[in-house]
Amino acid sequence: QLQASGGGLVQPGGSLRLSCAASGITFDYGSITWFRQAPGEEREAVSCIRTRSGVTYYAGSVKGRFTISRDNAKNTVYLQMNSLKPEDTAVYYCAAARSNLISSSWRISTNYDYWGQGTQVTVSS
Repeated sequence: QLQASGGGLVQPGGSLRLSCAASGITFDYGSITWFRQAPGEEREAVSCIRTRSGVTYYAGSVKGRFTISRDNAKNTVYLQMNSLKPEDTAVYYCAAARSNLISSSWRISTNYDYWGQGTQVTVSS
């Protein structure tokens, strides 16, 4: 019900745009978040958007470089990633929560009801 796409190989300093398309669920739903997980690392919450209000949250490691947005008509959330660094290399997942998550709750993976499959992002020269 969530389909993530847009990953790939990019050089440091480059850009990618990830897409998370929802089907079978009402997109005016609650909150959509991008998580990422690098090999041997714990899953990290990257950015969240409330699909109705557009309120956004970002991890400190990506703030100023990544931008999350949504197109409710297309049931899609995007993650524009600029100035990519090798440490951004990970599998990126999108997840949907029924509730409007807030600054203290958007990072908690157990708050999410649906998860998409991952898309690999590799930043390397």
